[in-house]
Amino acid sequence: MRNATDSATSGLHLVSRLLDPASRPDPYPIYADFRARGPLWIEEMSSLVVTGYGDCETLLRDPRLSAERWRFFQPDGAADPYPPDAPSSVRRPWFLSLDPPDHTRLRRLVSSAFTARTVARMEDSVTRLVDEFLDRAAERETFDVVSGLAYSLPVTVICRMLGVPQADERLFHGWSARLTRLLDGFSNPDDGNEENPEWVRGMVDLHRYVNELVAERRRSPRRDDLISELIAAEDGGDALSHDELVSTIVLLLVAGHETTVNLIANGVLALLRHPAHLAALREDPGTASAVVEEILRYDSPVQLTARVAREDLLVGTAKAPAGSLVILLLAAAHRDPEANPDPDRFDPAREQVRHLGFGFGPHFCLGAPLARLEGRVALAAFARRVREPELVADPPPYREHVNLRGVSELLISHAGVRR
Repeated sequence: MRNATDSATSGLHLVSRLLDPASRPDPYPIYADFRARGPLWIEEMSSLVVTGYGDCETLLRDPRLSAERWRFFQPDGAADPYPPDAPSSVRRPWFLSLDPPDHTRLRRLVSSAFTARTVARMEDSVTRLVDEFLDRAAERETFDVVSGLAYSLPVTVICRMLGVPQADERLFHGWSARLTRLLDGFSNPDDGNEENPEWVRGMVDLHRYVNELVAERRRSPRRDDLISELIAAEDGGDALSHDELVSTIVLLLVAGHETTVNLIANGVLALLRHPAHLAALREDPGTASAVVEEILRYDSPVQLTARVAREDLLVGTAKAPAGSLVILLLAAAHRDPEANPDPDRFDPAREQVRHLGFGFGPHFCLGAPLARLEGRVALAAFARRVREPELVADPPPYREHVNLRGVSELLISHAGVRR
């Protein structure tokens, strides 16, 4: 059995500190300790932990690393968690967890429908939704930014882009909450029911719903929603299969939701802690894009990502054998002083913001334009409309998640909401 000295030498104690719920409000000193050690092989986890910005950026586009993490966590021969009557689409990996050429093909097809122009057309709708949420906030002396704005906005927006009936939008709030543990990567996704974990039930229910939605759309095609665009998407005669289509819609509904929730909530929290920057945004809403980029760096909605080494790998002096996990601590890389001077300072006016909040290379987040739009509109409207906002509790309570780290509640008091 390892003693404390062995644990300290291996870096396992840093992992333990990071997993400790007490670290959620401020994990950044732990990331600094990781970064001080450089690339670090942790034998007990069969993992190489990388924290430098340059290393992370390089590795995200290194073909020697595989994005098919499910092969590491669910090797051949692992039990199928899904019931026999689950839709076949539920076993289809999301394209963000595939390597070329499969990833290249699917991303090209999806990109033809999910374009920057499609997203730009949503700005008026996003603005109206944000104003509706803030109007409701005006009715209460205290306002939870998470439930009242950050959580509701992204799921409503993507549902309406896809053409989900408004009466069904509430269903996705529940599914998203049930699947977040699975997406987090570091939290235990089981809920104590070994035969039918909560995330399995949520995934099966969501796939069944989307299968029905796609079937209905094939019977009655429309041209003003994203599902219709995805059904019609072609490239050289190639098109999405039914299971690929359903899997992609589930990905769009789920994967971008929790991250955008954190982007908006983390942004409001940082602005409330830095009143001068909140005032600057109120005076000039045009700076909202810069605020979003700094939030993506300073308090990233996605704290880490992982790849699997296809072959033996050397990063600095640390070695990772083929088949091992390479964990890229993006939140640590964002505070690498070689990439961002004075990195612990929140400063939307910094000359250059370098971050990997949407990844890098071939797996750069397809939903980045939508997340940026929602973040920009929400933060600018909050700054302009909410008068004298103050935190009720600082630090606020955090959810358990390590990777998709964010507050569970962000209560503020205010002196009213401007019309």
